[in-house]
Amino acid sequence: MNIDKILTELTLEEKASLCSGSDFWHTKTVERLDIPAIMVSDGPHGLRKNVDLADNPNQAIEAVCFPAACATACSFDRKLIETLGKAIGEECQHEQLAVILGPGCNIKRSPLCGRNFEYFSEDPYLAGQMAAYHIKGVQSKGVGSCIKHFAANNQETRRFSVSAEVDERTLREIYLAPFETVIKEAKPWTVMCSYNRINGVHSSQNKWLLTDVLRDEWDFSGLVMSDWGAVDDRVEGIRAGLDLEMPSSLGKNDKLIVEAVERGELSMADVDKCVRRVLELIDRATEGADPTKEWDKLKDHQLARKLAGECIVLLKNDNGILPLSSKKKTAFIGLFAKEPRFQGGGSSHINSLKVDSALECVKEFAEVTYAQGYVTDEDRIDEALLSEAIETAKAADTAVIFAGLPDSFESEGYDRTHMKMPYCQLRLIDEITKVCKNVVVVLHNGSPIEMPFVDKVSGIVEAYLCGDGSGGAVCDVLYGKVNPCGKLAETFPKKLSDNPSYLNFPGEGDRVKYSEGLFVGYRYYDKKEIEPLFPFGFGLSYTTFEYSDLRLSHNELDEDRTLKVEVTVTNTGKVEGKEIVQLYVADRESSVIRPVKELKGFEKVFLKPGESKKVVFALDSRAFAYYETSINDWFVEYGAYDIMIGASSRDIRLTDTVYVNSKKRLPVNFTLNSNFGDIRQFPEGKKLLEEVLRATNAVGGFDEDDEEMRRMNEAMTNELPLRAIVSFTDDPRLTRDYLQGIIDKVNEILNR
Repeated sequence: MNIDKILTELTLEEKASLCSGSDFWHTKTVERLDIPAIMVSDGPHGLRKNVDLADNPNQAIEAVCFPAACATACSFDRKLIETLGKAIGEECQHEQLAVILGPGCNIKRSPLCGRNFEYFSEDPYLAGQMAAYHIKGVQSKGVGSCIKHFAANNQETRRFSVSAEVDERTLREIYLAPFETVIKEAKPWTVMCSYNRINGVHSSQNKWLLTDVLRDEWDFSGLVMSDWGAVDDRVEGIRAGLDLEMPSSLGKNDKLIVEAVERGELSMADVDKCVRRVLELIDRATEGADPTKEWDKLKDHQLARKLAGECIVLLKNDNGILPLSSKKKTAFIGLFAKEPRFQGGGSSHINSLKVDSALECVKEFAEVTYAQGYVTDEDRIDEALLSEAIETAKAADTAVIFAGLPDSFESEGYDRTHMKMPYCQLRLIDEITKVCKNVVVVLHNGSPIEMPFVDKVSGIVEAYLCGDGSGGAVCDVLYGKVNPCGKLAETFPKKLSDNPSYLNFPGEGDRVKYSEGLFVGYRYYDKKEIEPLFPFGFGLSYTTFEYSDLRLSHNELDEDRTLKVEVTVTNTGKVEGKEIVQLYVADRESSVIRPVKELKGFEKVFLKPGESKKVVFALDSRAFAYYETSINDWFVEYGAYDIMIGASSRDIRLTDTVYVNSKKRLPVNFTLNSNFGDIRQFPEGKKLLEEVLRATNAVGGFDEDDEEMRRMNEAMTNELPLRAIVSFTDDPRLTRDYLQGIIDKVNEILNR
């Protein structure tokens, strides 16, 4: 496609038309110039492609539902999620889709967000890595991926209009960071802007977000599309860098673009930029199309089961109750054993060709008894079902209760108001623990839940929403065919009020204040020293692992050098397994508020019994940096940083220290209202200031031999503003003008 030539031949009306969809899923055509339409489709964990010629835009073809992001993030496995992406990419090829809409890498600010099941983590490093490798997999098949929702889309309440009020440092370090990783490492074809406003400006017309940051800073060269119905002011969106409005606006916004150009309010150059990116996407998608690609749905369904097994998290296993023995009597209790909840509701809902239930798949391992126990259409206790479940449990050696959140409890479109499970399920668990001493709970949910039963049961398996192969995957884990290796990608608090956004979610009116700032998830629980129910990064195995021989390539290094970190991990148990080794960095002493520690690396390693392997990490300067708004850049302070190796955020096994030398110095602008302590922290400032004090005898009058008085005077002096020197001396030489000259000299020296 000769895009330069086409741009000269398109009319203004045709250009405007290309800036929006023709319907719910397609771009527009321009037949006279042979510009075809391309199709996009919902994802991100399977195809929700519209049935051809269907009147309902949400009527989808039969497809495979892979584990949702809430589950895949728990794998901490880049290769696994890339494999998932490749499978989805091949499915898109078969269906001749240009772009799959996903994944989502918004941060899990609150456990109440109704769409959390679509997002990876509370941690920006983990979220960015998972999203990047998902996209690499998809796009390796010549299909585009659309990272979403850019940015600060952390709730469903008033999602079309709410303004996320968040300071820039928090935005950069927490909410934009995963998108930055994706843009730089995976180079997605497209980015989807979010519905919400950021500090009062809609994402769809936010030039700072879509052009200054995304394109100019991160060097994104692809297309930006709107979320469906996110456009507020289409003309302003063109100026800001929003290329494609989806879905169709039935020509209304196309007309506004034309009129704005004709009135001179919108430049043709801005329109051409957007049209060029639309044409580039169409050209790229046409080149990558492969309608001959086969789609073996049953094969992908088996892959979904395999992937799910890598994501399931074992949270509790007292007395080795798991894995189950096929020789003992086991009861499966709960409707989810027969009809699993394996995906969330909304735009990612897949019309699954085949769904495995644990009750059916357990036949591969053992015979079990079954009782439904509860209903999901409403939260009510069915006494007959409850009684049947109790009697079934009495007759078993072990009762496995399948529970969690029904579809009505969490979905796109609304947020939860609490973290509780249905009362009917909690009552079921409580009654079963009274008649059976060996109880395991298998959870199906997309977000953290409160667990009042945690001390009453022997085992807890967190299956999340693991796709349409989840029933088989759960049985694989329960009976030991698969050794669980997932670890939590988010913190499970003991109660809702423990979570950092509790007082500011979902906000008041049309605004929500991100008052917790940087302290999202484990960063908050660490800083406040709050014990969670289950910490970030936690997960058990059927074997045990030992960490040893932590080695750093440098004890001291310049910030532009890479730090190599090595640690040895040994399987000290009796079965093979996989361990997720986590690396956290802690700034020992910072001039700004920072989290206690932050995840900056992870690796998953497979080990046979008795086997040891060396795990290697590489840390660049970003691992030690914070975002400094005074220089609009990342900044590494000189000083000591702890390198922590752990099995979870609360299980740090090994620690060593590296000293990092910073080559940058922050700009200094001392004034008469700066205090002594601030200027004394710089050797040059301290020297000049003390010369002035000695020459004018401005501060004194206390007994230097009195150590207590000396310390008190020094502390008090450090808090004094510099202008106070003038008030504390009658020396005529020391005037405000003279002191200002000294301050100017100090500023000049420090800013050279």
